Amino acid sequence: MLDLFAVPGDLRPLPGGQGLSVLAGDLVLSPGRDRAIADRLNPHLARMAVRLDTRPRRDVRIAMPIPARDGTWVVDGWSASRYEPGSRACTDAAVVRATGALLHAQFAQAFAQWPLATQPPRSRWDRAERIAFGDGTLDAGEFTDAQAQFAQELLDQCTDEAFGDNQLVHGDLAGNVLLDAAEVPVVIDVAPYWRPVRWADAVCVLDLVLWAGADPALIDGWADGPLRQAMLRAAIFRVLSDPEPDEHHVARYRAALARP
Repeated sequence: MLDLFAVPGDLRPLPGGQGLSVLAGDLVLSPGRDRAIADRLNPHLARMAVRLDTRPRRDVRIAMPIPARDGTWVVDGWSASRYEPGSRACTDAAVVRATGALLHAQFAQAFAQWPLATQPPRSRWDRAERIAFGDGTLDAGEFTDAQAQFAQELLDQCTDEAFGDNQLVHGDLAGNVLLDAAEVPVVIDVAPYWRPVRWADAVCVLDLVLWAGADPALIDGWADGPLRQAMLRAAIFRVLSDPEPDEHHVARYRAALARP
């Protein structure tokens, strides 16, 4: 794998994400990548990265995906992107959300459709997302009692009220925005979904509050109307895809959404 990416074997773990990415030479190598997704997404992201980096005003960037020497984007489940020297994690909730708005505006121009939008779910995140939007069945046997019960409570509050058109969105933005050496936001690890921007923003807000120490009051603006519908689906998605679905985690989601 290292030979195909033309990097040395001296690997250094990198912080952030799930703690599995490593630095090899001038590349960041990340495991667990879906080749079907990378084949469709990365060529577009590479072109977009170049275009964003050559604009006179750089207000958002995307980590440049790098193919292997044989032209493939994933080798044995690993993908590569260009390392950004001097970068650091962005912890400012307002900057992360503003970065998401800029990114999704770029996505709306670059992607007329997402070919995998109607494909069968490929992961637990995909299954959770389909259930949240009524495109999948909540199978209690797949989840803990606490997960299934709370998700059903949220599903019962969902209505047909629209909250935006579907487009390509980053469904895991919080924790995946860096600031480069010039303080420009750099988006990494795009998790692609074909859903409304408000849903992606709601997922981001929920993650920032629950796991990044952001002000819980951020959720207060999502209490009514279309924003509430977006937040309900964001919560269902996160509760059902939680890799540690114990009662404590579910209780945190419940408390966050129960704010007056």
